[in-house]
Amino acid sequence: MIKSLCVVGLGYIGLPTAVMFANHKLHVHGVDINEKAVKMIQNKQLHIEENGLQIRMEKAIDDGYLTAGIKPKKADVFIIAVPSPINYDKTANLEYVRQATAAIVPYLEKGNLVILESTVPPKTVENIMLPELMKSNLELGTDIFVSHSPERVIPGRIFEELINNDRIVGGINEESSLKTKELYEIFVKGQIHLTDATTAELVKVMENTYRDVNIAFANELAKMADQLEVNVWEAIKFANFHPRVNVHLPGPGVGGHCIAVDPWFLVELQPDLAKLIHLSRDTNDGMPSYVASQVQRMLTEQNAAGRNIAVFGLAFKGNVDDMRESPSTDVIEELQKLDLEVTAYDPHIKENLHPTQVQDMKQALQDADLLIVLTNHDEFTAMDPAEVAGYMRGKAVYDTKNCLDRSKWMDAGFASYLLGNSK
Repeated sequence: MIKSLCVVGLGYIGLPTAVMFANHKLHVHGVDINEKAVKMIQNKQLHIEENGLQIRMEKAIDDGYLTAGIKPKKADVFIIAVPSPINYDKTANLEYVRQATAAIVPYLEKGNLVILESTVPPKTVENIMLPELMKSNLELGTDIFVSHSPERVIPGRIFEELINNDRIVGGINEESSLKTKELYEIFVKGQIHLTDATTAELVKVMENTYRDVNIAFANELAKMADQLEVNVWEAIKFANFHPRVNVHLPGPGVGGHCIAVDPWFLVELQPDLAKLIHLSRDTNDGMPSYVASQVQRMLTEQNAAGRNIAVFGLAFKGNVDDMRESPSTDVIEELQKLDLEVTAYDPHIKENLHPTQVQDMKQALQDADLLIVLTNHDEFTAMDPAEVAGYMRGKAVYDTKNCLDRSKWMDAGFASYLLGNSK
């Protein structure tokens, strides 16, 4: 019977997962190399933003089911939920996975289950994890069991989706899969589908690549709509009334740790075959440059008195504090290449993580010639255009997320531009 878990990696996936199991009365020890994050958790403070996490974590700690430290402890189950980023050359960096696997080897005992939750290229379990686990001198698939069960959640709705989403489990053998299924059945209400480890790895990467390709299609349509002088958001809405059409939405680029990263795993594995995937990545990675060029055009049209830009939104997604792979930072870089002065503001990111960032909205707007909205936070949707106008030098706004009431901004005297309808 499973009584204890050790979760390696206490980030956006690992900490909610650890808390979820602890809330179901399993003793969970969380591990992270970030000593500051560990100390914050020990003091019942969050180093990440997620709906419902604070209350759940406090309960887990107060009830004695959750601890945190920088070193693993013996447990019945080990879950690895560490980053799997890409290198500068767009190849997979699997060193965190390898190091995390190596770190638990001294603590492994016969009967343990090891689960990789990180999204990784196919064959990672086979080529990276298993060689490390063999150093335990325990027989794989008999003495210790190994599987891959990738997370399938989005920031802001993690607990809801941990519970209700279907789960993919891929073991190195049938017994590994069944043991993993039994563990997640503690809280998962969705179906749990069993397969092998490599298929499970491919499934998760496929899911995110599908979305990336679809977004690239939407971004191409947005650029076309800018030339055609039609509203691409309206066109997409109408197209999606078709029962077999589901066009995604455009934006200033693609961010987050999954969609902006995972397609490169497939490109690296099969570059001669992944041509559509590669082109889609290039399209989405090119959106920050396109957005910056549009801003320059807008300043010219408005005969702007200066070249000051207020950037609203550094997180890659609305109502979260996650800046991983955020296209906002790339947009800022492209704006600066055009010799534009940028001041950035994000109400969800409470400490300055970017050189252009300030913590006060008024300061960001002061003497700005144009406001560009890159993240659809609720706080931005609720802004009063008249109040904003009182701080800016110019009256121009560029909405790249279709989150502003355009008529209200125009009534307040703004030149209102929209990505995919910016003429």
